[in-house]
Amino acid sequence: MDIKISPIINEIKHQIAHARYQSMSKVNKELIRMYLNIGKTLYENNADSWGKSIIENIAKEVQISFPGIKGFSSRNLWLMMKFYKTNRQNNILQQLVAEIPWGQNLLIMAKIKDDKAKEYYIRKCIEKGWSRAVLEEEIRFDSYKNSRYLQNNFTKILSKDKLALYRSQFSDEYNLSFLGLEETHSEKELEEKIVSNIIQVIGKLGSDFCFMGRQYKVALVDKEYYIDLLFYHRKLKSLIAIELKIDDFKPEYAQQLNWYLHLLDKHVKYAEDRFSIGILICKSKNRLLVEYALEVVTHPIGVATYKYSKLPKRISKYLPSEDQLKKIFEN
Repeated sequence: MDIKISPIINEIKHQIAHARYQSMSKVNKELIRMYLNIGKTLYENNADSWGKSIIENIAKEVQISFPGIKGFSSRNLWLMMKFYKTNRQNNILQQLVAEIPWGQNLLIMAKIKDDKAKEYYIRKCIEKGWSRAVLEEEIRFDSYKNSRYLQNNFTKILSKDKLALYRSQFSDEYNLSFLGLEETHSEKELEEKIVSNIIQVIGKLGSDFCFMGRQYKVALVDKEYYIDLLFYHRKLKSLIAIELKIDDFKPEYAQQLNWYLHLLDKHVKYAEDRFSIGILICKSKNRLLVEYALEVVTHPIGVATYKYSKLPKRISKYLPSEDQLKKIFEN
């Protein structure tokens, strides 16, 4: 009997990984709920007014009763109380916080005060599996604000009940520091860096983006057109054409992308797909100029910018790294 065991092994691996994830997820939920309950107990007993020594005594008693248990220092007990206090009046947040690790919750609690912004970052952690380091970068970049203000003409094409979904998939500015480009670079270099780092790029764009190709060719009669980057969005069921520009926004860029979207709708998208969407990413833009330019295009287009937060390599290579700086100040 000729039995191919590779698919069987892969299926078993998948089942084990899935079970481990479910187990860890369940443990995390119970842990966070416990922290909320402990915080509630402390808060309702007016622990805000207690001195430091009382909380320290509670922490010591816990350690005596549960030797070796971690996470119940006096500092963590204070954090649990603050955690409950900041979320107690928002039922949605109380449900969501149990879906992400304690470290991410602490970071959000420390950095974000607005409840809607908290909900945004928690949901993104759930959807995209953001680590604490990624979450910290997204907060520093203010991705919540950027996700709300993408300049687009979606209201011309979409019904009101669809607007929120479409707008939530794109940002007004993308932080491409991780690409490691020089401050001065060409569109080709930018495109090559994006493609060679496509996994991280999709992490920035969203897990529903599926990469279809670079310089994607669409032919009409004897003329060929090339789209910088083409994606398919699973949730929106739309082709997403991304055009990259290393200079300021110009109205003709929107017209060019509008033409590409027309070709995609005519020759590439399937009948069951929704209309194609264009995202034009420029180095900078004048918001009024973008607003006027989008008024005369007929396909859904958003105009975003990109920026860097890292020093160019030609400069940073002469400076000490973060780890080296830490060692200097520790000595």
